[in-house]
Amino acid sequence: MSSAADRCVVIGVGNALRGDDAAGLLVARRVRDRGADAAVFEHEGDPTGILPLLSGAGAAILVDSMCSRSAPGTVRRFEAGAAPLPCGLYRSASTHAFGLEAAVELARALDRLPPTVVVFGIEGACFDTGAGCTPAVSAGIERAADAVLHELEGPRGGPPDHALDAAG
Repeated sequence: MSSAADRCVVIGVGNALRGDDAAGLLVARRVRDRGADAAVFEHEGDPTGILPLLSGAGAAILVDSMCSRSAPGTVRRFEAGAAPLPCGLYRSASTHAFGLEAAVELARALDRLPPTVVVFGIEGACFDTGAGCTPAVSAGIERAADAVLHELEGPRGGPPDHALDAAG
């Protein structure tokens, strides 16, 4: 995904105090710890706060927990640069009025969305205050971190919305 002309950002979105909602933040930490060639950010709070982080980026990878009724820990990849994210995946996981999908669409409307945007969603199970990540989501975090690092090496290809299997 990255080239000398493009600045790539990786943004993990979530709430560290709400169980599986911390998944995006934990993926960002793993990607940073593994020496990713990208600017890596953790964003807690209203997802619209990612807009300044997208400014000037040629590409972005966003990671957040989701509620799509898939099995907990399922990791899905979406291409959001050219088309909206599927409705309803993030709203019920978010503790804020805006979910990630609304923040992406706001960035698109304000012409602040990079041309290449990949979103990884990790299906959550427990969003209770004070809870830790569930085991299934912890496994999904590892698969998502591997997928983000792979994405940074070059486009993954495949369908724009697909679940990653245990092999990534």
